[in-house]
Amino acid sequence: MVKFHWLCYALILTLFCCKKPFNPKVISSANSYLVVEGVINSGNDSTIIKLSRTVKLDGQTTTNPVLNATVTVEGDKGGSFPLSDINGKGNYGAVGLNLPATQNYRLKIETANNQYVSDFIAVKQTPPIDSINYVIKDGVLNLYVNAHDPQSATHYYRWSYNETWIFHSKYRSYFVVDPLTNTMVPRQDSQQIYYCFGNHASSNILLTNTSKLSSDLVYESPLTQIPVTSEKLEVKYSILVTQYALTGEAYNFYQNIKKTTENLGSIFDAEPTQISGNIHNVANPGEPVIGYISVTNVQSKRIFISNSVIPNILPIYPYECEQDTALLVNKNGFNEVQNTLINPPPSYLPTQGLFAPGGSIYGYLYSSSQCVDCTIRGTTQTPPFWQ
Repeated sequence: MVKFHWLCYALILTLFCCKKPFNPKVISSANSYLVVEGVINSGNDSTIIKLSRTVKLDGQTTTNPVLNATVTVEGDKGGSFPLSDINGKGNYGAVGLNLPATQNYRLKIETANNQYVSDFIAVKQTPPIDSINYVIKDGVLNLYVNAHDPQSATHYYRWSYNETWIFHSKYRSYFVVDPLTNTMVPRQDSQQIYYCFGNHASSNILLTNTSKLSSDLVYESPLTQIPVTSEKLEVKYSILVTQYALTGEAYNFYQNIKKTTENLGSIFDAEPTQISGNIHNVANPGEPVIGYISVTNVQSKRIFISNSVIPNILPIYPYECEQDTALLVNKNGFNEVQNTLINPPPSYLPTQGLFAPGGSIYGYLYSSSQCVDCTIRGTTQTPPFWQ
């Protein structure tokens, strides 16, 4: 029995002693592979293709756009539609191609050293979005999309979305320091920094497959979730949802991308694999190219959600905000108070007057820039679609 106990102790000790930290080295490769994002829009909306190249995980560069490329949409029965450089950041686009469904189309990309083409793809029609609805549950706003195809010809759906919202800073600033005169002056309308607009584009891959259902119907496919304490819901929120019809091959491509990029982290998740799209290097077909080109009209729908439908819960701000008081000496009146202003610390902005004019001392409340200036996280320019 004693020997058995010692054997158990030795086995336990061996199990613990054999544990070693596993720190695999990041594979260093000189290769930089082409990444193609976007779809060929066969309708009257814009076609935008983003070109970039992969970067090293341990490198300092996070983006690597492909510049000065020649990008063209070609038909298998003739016809060529050039895409122009939009902003010098690897985005190429054209407005309203209105491609006839009687042809198949491909994307052709010419860079300084290589030429890439996608497979010729038939035009696939995207049905309209039926509705976007939302449900508030357990302190979270849940957004869903609904759609159907009466022709039962879609089956494979993909969505993206763009969020826009109006929010305000924690405190309102009524005064500002004039840097030329070093005086406190009322803030003009053009200097407003209380209300701003925020924006965010979706990054997750949103897919649904109805091929095994009796009807081509999408009901409450999840889009996103927003805590009711988020600044997004503070005043008014809007979401623009874009819907794409996919082929079965395109759906499988995005499904593999989703599994590889979003579902890693446990032993039950899919293992990373090389993902093949439908874009190829003409001179070197074995070169990996990341991306899948589809040809479809694009459907979109926008909704607005007012704060009036949100439970009366105060938003949680991204910064810790406090106010303090700055006192100014008054000699003979308000104007002279401005002339004897002692500047607050550079990282602070005055927010509002504390005492009425006429006394011997004036005070102003001030706080940190993050808590006063909404332009740190947004823009004061109203979007053209806002209502």
